[in-house]
Amino acid sequence: MIAIIGHLFDPLTLLAMLGGITLVASFQNGAHALGRAMAALGPMLIADPARDRDAARAAMLKIDQVAQLRGLACTDRVKTANAFLTHAARKLANSERSEQFELWAAQMLADRTQRHGAVHKVWLSIADAAPALGMAGTIIGLVGMFAAMDDPAALGPAMALALLTTFYGVVIANMIAAPIAARLTDLSERELVWQQEVIARMLAIARRENAPVRRASIREVA
Repeated sequence: MIAIIGHLFDPLTLLAMLGGITLVASFQNGAHALGRAMAALGPMLIADPARDRDAARAAMLKIDQVAQLRGLACTDRVKTANAFLTHAARKLANSERSEQFELWAAQMLADRTQRHGAVHKVWLSIADAAPALGMAGTIIGLVGMFAAMDDPAALGPAMALALLTTFYGVVIANMIAAPIAARLTDLSERELVWQQEVIARMLAIARRENAPVRRASIREVA
């Protein structure tokens, strides 16, 4: 069994597959998107949307209290460990009208959706490209086999190339790229839910604090 597993690892074939997949993904999505997709692997491993949601809700209670006691201009004094929440609180404090904050929030969430979508697309591209390149390697291996029918010693390496490229393509697509894309999609959707909740809460605070004061009219008694 160990010997069979050892035969499944061919550094040159694996490097050729990874290089081809990287080129295809880069051509389809651009080098910048590919870099962001690789960089997303680190946060993916430690992400916890439920923890971030609970921390955001606790911070929102403090922001609401500060807004009522000291006004919107002081809401950015609430310290949070979440970069999104810190940025949103700073924008809330610097917005003169609730409409300004609403426009910023809508644009920010739209940009976020675009960035996350680009990362997901890269991993889906990798999942699509891997089997195709594996099949290409299989065809190359078969061609090599047929071309070397008169040399039995050359049949083994050609057959190994044909089978290994298919194997690598299946593994990379179904055990690496596709699960990563699914995980990132799930994390993105769960994160978006609590971020939208925070934006809605901040917008309600901004509208409350910026509401015009209604003064009762004084009627002069003749």
